[in-house]
Amino acid sequence: MTYGFRQAGIPVMVGVDIDASCRFPIEANNTGTLFVEKSVSDLAVDAVSAWYPKDVVRVLIGCAPCQPFSKYAVRNGPDERWRLLYDFLRLVRGVRPDIVSMENVPQLKLQKHPAYLDFVAGLEAEGYWVSDAIVHCGDYGVPQTRRRLVLIAGAGRSIDLISPSHHRHRTVRDAIGELPPIGPGGEPPANDPLHIAPRLSATNLERIRTTPEGGNWHDWPEKLRLACHLRSSGRYYGSVYGRMAWNKPGPTVTTQCYGYGNGRFGHPEQDRAISLREAALLQTFPQSYQFVSPGQRPRFRHVGRHIGNAVPVELGRAIALSIKRSYAVRNSGRGDTLQSTG
Repeated sequence: MTYGFRQAGIPVMVGVDIDASCRFPIEANNTGTLFVEKSVSDLAVDAVSAWYPKDVVRVLIGCAPCQPFSKYAVRNGPDERWRLLYDFLRLVRGVRPDIVSMENVPQLKLQKHPAYLDFVAGLEAEGYWVSDAIVHCGDYGVPQTRRRLVLIAGAGRSIDLISPSHHRHRTVRDAIGELPPIGPGGEPPANDPLHIAPRLSATNLERIRTTPEGGNWHDWPEKLRLACHLRSSGRYYGSVYGRMAWNKPGPTVTTQCYGYGNGRFGHPEQDRAISLREAALLQTFPQSYQFVSPGQRPRFRHVGRHIGNAVPVELGRAIALSIKRSYAVRNSGRGDTLQSTG
């Protein structure tokens, strides 16, 4: 979200996360943005208010972890991380930003999640006009089938998301087709340490070799299938151990996107899972984006978490452009400056 807002011309003063490994990518790729390692639950209203320069339009962005709100997690009962939405609302009430924005999984709205309903009601009680919509990220240039809930709330004004910018959705080939071939577990090219994929076991290597472009475990001989695939319930997991298709958008990129068995994350033609760089490109990070400091070997778990948890850059940019358009239309001639924290 930070990089997308900056690409749209809205400076981000501060980025907050409880994960210390976020410091390098936030500060290295976003000159002038300060990283604060802290839980949102521990943020003080006065501290957040002080981050904004004077006489600017203040934007407060909050992107709570999506995993607790997924259709799989909700079945298991309340998650402690649900309260982060209430902490976000606490900050909104105290800071009184001009604009509030958040992005999360569609289930919050579709299933009328109590935490989300309370959040929206709280915003409206504070005088914010809330606009929320479930959007197909492909409509905004993200080469995935990903659908997300986007909320933008303005103090006394309605701000809608801009119209789709891509009527032809970008494909996997558009995103990663020009990267050089690599093998599983090998060394990355000298100019890109993130273009690396994990090793495959001998069995998984045999499995992916028998999987055609766009195919999955249904294409394997029975001797290669897992026990769960042979049960009747196995038919519901069609994307597991799948290959992407060149001329279609990719699947939703997750924090486990580097694992061949974690979804349709097999490369369309090379016998491996997608690399960390390919996952980042599918999330519309530029190829120059750095996730680890120079000379440091990337750790799949850490970098995968950064990539999978991120708001796709182009979706973040669309949100920022929506905010800028609203102020350009309603405040032409005033010269308002927008500043955000997230």
